[in-house]
Amino acid sequence: MGLVKATTLALVVCLCLIIVHVESQLQVGFYQSTCPQAELIVMDEVRKAISSNVSLAAGLLRMHFHDCFVRGCDGSVLIDSNSTNTAEKDSPINNPSLHGFEVIDSVKTRLEAACKGVVSCADILAFAARDSVVLTGGRTYQVQAGRRDGSVSLASETFSNLPAPTFDVSQLTQNFADKGLSQDEMVTLSGAHTIGRSHCGSFDSRLYDFNASVSQDPSLNPTYATQLAQQCPQSSNDTSLVVPMDPRSPNTFDSNYYANILASRGLFTSDQVLLSNTSTAAGVRGNAFNGMLWKAKFAAAMVKMGQIGVLTGSSGEIRLNCRVVN
Repeated sequence: MGLVKATTLALVVCLCLIIVHVESQLQVGFYQSTCPQAELIVMDEVRKAISSNVSLAAGLLRMHFHDCFVRGCDGSVLIDSNSTNTAEKDSPINNPSLHGFEVIDSVKTRLEAACKGVVSCADILAFAARDSVVLTGGRTYQVQAGRRDGSVSLASETFSNLPAPTFDVSQLTQNFADKGLSQDEMVTLSGAHTIGRSHCGSFDSRLYDFNASVSQDPSLNPTYATQLAQQCPQSSNDTSLVVPMDPRSPNTFDSNYYANILASRGLFTSDQVLLSNTSTAAGVRGNAFNGMLWKAKFAAAMVKMGQIGVLTGSSGEIRLNCRVVN
């Protein structure tokens, strides 16, 4: 028995050391000596992009999330498909909804001119996501950097790693737990839906084909459902149709997302179901009534999410072009 306990303890200590080792290689100010203007360049390009198209803020934030949840935060979502492989960005989950790749291209071009082969695409994504939050009214936070880029990107891996808009609380909780994030962090990060837009196909089943008993989701506010139906006609094949995820303030990073849920105006099933569980409902109410606290929690959760499955040290590479493996 003593040997078993000692072995178990040794394994726990070893695991903790591995986790600490990975986190220690991500550092705030990682490029201070090798490319001191890196974060300023990212912010400048993101600011220019958002000033001409504010929807890019949500696009860049979502891109970082979709990168981290598939193979970790390794920039794999940026890799283009080729004749022998369909990459993450071309999964039905990401295409055509994921956008902002041209912003990352612009950032990378400037960074390569300033500090060739130094700043990873994965770190650019992390910086751009933070800047998108800040430029739309969210709280700033320090981004730990030092990630390196992966060389594998498979569309098939998006289906088992990214949460679906139809998920219930148990599925959402398990999905985030698989990435090392708590249920409260799941509720907190779901608030990213306070900015941006969604294609009708991500939620129109709630309007027209909810289940065998009812055509419309009974948890959806009827007035809101009518508005959505006007914007997303039944059986429309127009993939360009989009609606704001937070119609009250679609371009402002605020806690209205949670107020919408309390009013039965959560756009996705995965939004509205947060009221179906005692713990997550408490989180929704707390975030709705204390927006400043939510913004602080969101910043902390983003830092933690940015540590998922990172490649550091001699692992991975620094891609010269974010779309192509070196």
